Amino acid sequence: MSLDKDQVQHIAMLARLRLTDEEITQTVDKLSRIVDFVDQLSAAPTANVVPMAHPLNQTQRLRADRVTEANVRDAVQKNAPAVSEGLYIVPKVLD
Repeated sequence: MSLDKDQVQHIAMLARLRLTDEEITQTVDKLSRIVDFVDQLSAAPTANVVPMAHPLNQTQRLRADRVTEANVRDAVQKNAPAVSEGLYIVPKVLD
């Protein structure tokens, strides 16, 4: 499937691009080759291919999920002008 000049002009308009007639001619050729290549890729047999997230069989190293700092919320909230049940009270911004 190749693109024509009108299709490329429409794509350029959607992308908010101003292309000269020479640029449109070059773009028609380039985009047509890209679309043809994608068509070739679609013809590849992929029925028995298992989807994968990474080409190598690796797992991500994660740190241990454990608490490393003490809860100092009460000490920090002593500096706040208004606190209720561990939450900061702030003035209403929106009605």
